[in-house]
Amino acid sequence: MAEAATFSASGEDVITRTIDLQEEVPSISLEDEYDTTFDVPRTAEEIERGDYKRIALQFPDEFLPHSVPIFKALKSKIAPTRELYVLADTTYGSCCVDEVAAQHVDADALVHYGHACMSQTSRLPVIYVLGKKPVDPAHCASSLGETLGSASLSSKNTIVLRYDVAYAHRADEIIAELKTRKQSWRILHTALPLSTQPSPSEPQRLSQPQKHHANDQPLAPAEDVSQPEDDASPEESVVFYVGGESLTLTNLLLTHASYEVYSYDPATRETRRESGRTNKLLMRRYAVVQKSRDADVIGILVGTLGVANYLPLITHLRSIIRKAHKKSYTVTVGKPNPAKLANFLEIECFVLVACPENSLLDAKEFLRPIVTPYELEVALQPTQSWTGRYILNFDQLLREHEDAVENPEVSEGEEEDLDQPVFSLVTGKYRHAQRYGGGEEALANGDADSSAMIIRNNENALAKMGDSAAAHFLQSRTFQGLETRIGEDAPSLLEQGRSGIARGYADDHNS
Repeated sequence: MAEAATFSASGEDVITRTIDLQEEVPSISLEDEYDTTFDVPRTAEEIERGDYKRIALQFPDEFLPHSVPIFKALKSKIAPTRELYVLADTTYGSCCVDEVAAQHVDADALVHYGHACMSQTSRLPVIYVLGKKPVDPAHCASSLGETLGSASLSSKNTIVLRYDVAYAHRADEIIAELKTRKQSWRILHTALPLSTQPSPSEPQRLSQPQKHHANDQPLAPAEDVSQPEDDASPEESVVFYVGGESLTLTNLLLTHASYEVYSYDPATRETRRESGRTNKLLMRRYAVVQKSRDADVIGILVGTLGVANYLPLITHLRSIIRKAHKKSYTVTVGKPNPAKLANFLEIECFVLVACPENSLLDAKEFLRPIVTPYELEVALQPTQSWTGRYILNFDQLLREHEDAVENPEVSEGEEEDLDQPVFSLVTGKYRHAQRYGGGEEALANGDADSSAMIIRNNENALAKMGDSAAAHFLQSRTFQGLETRIGEDAPSLLEQGRSGIARGYADDHNS
């Protein structure tokens, strides 16, 4: 009987099991604390100023327990004719503005709560409530001052200040404390916006990047604070990040590989050097780039529908893939996971079009490698060269592409031989790549390889396969789907099916 109970468990232990979550949920009990922590008065003022009628409130999972009190507090401070809607489950990542879900309620504005990637939106105005995590500005500045006082960093007089968005409310105080430690320090810092407008559709926006500054978040009184790190050099500068271990810090290390990067964690009150692991991160990404270089069929994985310029970027990716004589498929699956992407076996590599914080996926569990748009550009270059430079911003990629089109480099080399074998750094062997698209002229004239013919069914009917990678893959599979056998089998009688649940159907224990 004991063995039978083991194999027919009710599953109650799984349902009643307690799971320890590490998410930080702020404990708030008073209404005044809600107003302070979640900026309810400022949010209501922004809504009234913009005269928004239908407002969507987007909460991450850790803030959902507070969604109802925030809804009530905000509703009491705006006109009764304005409607509020709570968005719980996001379409992609919680850091991105979910314009897709907001359009389902026909919202004309969105309030984003919690951690945000601060990507430029394309359709809706956004009001950001970034949260207010505690940090000691005096201890933060003194800890960095002790670090920069070492002999190896004494020559660096420029500090590029970056921080997690939850510490943006104390950025001015941190800058002021740093100035009191040493007046000669040059502090470069860009304020985060507390509200943004959608990106204009004009293409000339790509020529100059936009810098937003919050009107009600003034910078510290220093003449050089508002300058971005474009004026900084790795030899004279150090990057200082305020926040714990996160994707923001990982992206900062990759995009500032030539800088010395130090982080201060307000939770542990410790400062440590982060740039020591930058080379290891770049080596991992370089290995993924080499795998994508060997791929002949590439899937463009859409990971956002709200970040501005994602459509021009997808068009750009299709163009460079076609020029490399490879095949591309555009796929959207919502939040990607190994099970979803494993359904596309004919795709040998995925390029993820997402915000910077969701672009880097740990692909150990995935069947195929997943790269960023910049990594794919590096992989598709005729010559293998990478200086370690890393780009995650859509606008920067498109601007550099426009510059390359306007100022093309003159190459005197011979034309590429499509039949020449390619050496793979992954396998250490030469391979013959599958070439798709016989050139733009061939496609326009309808010319194709005469051998691109397949047997369509068991009656030996022929069909043209062309450049379909899926058709090539289907012909190599032993199982190609169920046979229809129309008119060959007699119809069977209609029978009563099973009823109940899978654990025990009604007809399982008749005896």
